[in-house]
Amino acid sequence: MTMHLVDTLNRPLRDLRISVTDRCNFRCVYCMPKEIFGPDYQYLRRDQILTFEEIERLARIFVAHGVRKIRLTGGEPLVRRDLHLLISMLAPIPDLDLTLTTNGALLARQARALKDAGLKRVTVSLDSLDNKIFKTMNDVDFAVENVLDGMAAAANAGLGPIKVNMVVKRGLNESSILPMARYFREKGYILRFIEYMDVGHSNGWRMDDVLPAAEIIKMIHAEMPLEPLDPNYHGEVAERWRYKDGSGEIGVVASVTQAFCSTCNRARLSAEGKLYTCLFAIKGHDFRDLMRGGATDDDISQEIARVWGKRGDRYSELRSENTLSLPKVEMSHIGG
Repeated sequence: MTMHLVDTLNRPLRDLRISVTDRCNFRCVYCMPKEIFGPDYQYLRRDQILTFEEIERLARIFVAHGVRKIRLTGGEPLVRRDLHLLISMLAPIPDLDLTLTTNGALLARQARALKDAGLKRVTVSLDSLDNKIFKTMNDVDFAVENVLDGMAAAANAGLGPIKVNMVVKRGLNESSILPMARYFREKGYILRFIEYMDVGHSNGWRMDDVLPAAEIIKMIHAEMPLEPLDPNYHGEVAERWRYKDGSGEIGVVASVTQAFCSTCNRARLSAEGKLYTCLFAIKGHDFRDLMRGGATDDDISQEIARVWGKRGDRYSELRSENTLSLPKVEMSHIGG
């Protein structure tokens, strides 16, 4: 039986992001900078992260509460060993859209197994086609070509339509906006530009580093005319635009300059089983210890209902000098 939930602002729970690991093979400057996530950084122990069986159990309970989309994230989800086995456990859940976000580094070798296990689509993070800029951003000397190979393998395996996420940081990669738009328009992949966000505290975020989505659209429209598209569904975070000549679409995620808190229907589950009701949340709610302490499915269901029912988050609408210093969970911990 499905019991749909709404929070204090009448927002339903429809979208769940599940982090399967806090580890990553990149050190992107806006997410896991080397200065903090260096060789001595203490990652979660294996016994601290949720097992595949625990993830499946929680996923089924969330779907019973009305969740219709689950996105697997990290860290980098493909560094979690045997991830295809988890996908094969989640894919049979009825009425569920199962997707994954990856940096693409391991995608070429895993794409076919992911598809065969039941994954529907992938989104790949890529911040520039220029190797110098991209290597500066991923900070592990990883080449663009390897990510593009991963996208091609995913497309060939049937994990489309491929979506590409580009985080835009002023002064670092805005010169890559038009080359990225041209390239992925030709490829037929859906490119989405994401404003650089003040998630966590490790990235040294400043408002000056944000290139507003409106400027990005204006820049692309001047060369490749665009027209707005309706959202695919209520609560979609990306504002959609299509090329007027019919050659595809792009999206912008303007969480800094055009907050979409009022329609946010997304929750995030960290690798160690804490539920966060906002990307900018101060604390999570522990479901791992609840499960391991002998809670029944009904107990867990009631706790999910309690947590979501009390939710009143709208950080992006309230963003100010006062909110920037608040303790916040790191993006690498809950998958962005």
